[in-house]
Amino acid sequence: MSLVVLDTDVASFSFRQRLPGTLSARLVGQTRCVTFVTVGEPTKWTHLRSWGPQRLADLASWMRHLTVLPHRRAVTVTWGQPQARAQPRGRLRPVNDSWIAACCIVHGLPLATLNDKDFADFAEHEGLSLLSR
Repeated sequence: MSLVVLDTDVASFSFRQRLPGTLSARLVGQTRCVTFVTVGEPTKWTHLRSWGPQRLADLASWMRHLTVLPHRRAVTVTWGQPQARAQPRGRLRPVNDSWIAACCIVHGLPLATLNDKDFADFAEHEGLSLLSR
């Protein structure tokens, strides 16, 4: 069984049981994990959208079944270097996407995403492996 990192969009769709069938099929047999970013973003959303106790409990229960990749110093370096290389090419990268990509690259894991365009530059220039629709 191999590990695959869920981008926040894929995690959200998966939690709501609305993951597109094609990507859902590609995730069969994979051990799903997330980065610290994908723990933080839904936490923010639950507060902004005033989730009630039951929905919060459902999310917590769902998240308990995911592995959260450990943060290592190598992730911070891998975040900074590609950011610096991309800037002269005019490719300013979203901060959270950059953290997710850095985690995947350091751990040598593919990223399941529905936002290919957000990660295409990482795939082309940094070797990020994408698992998408």
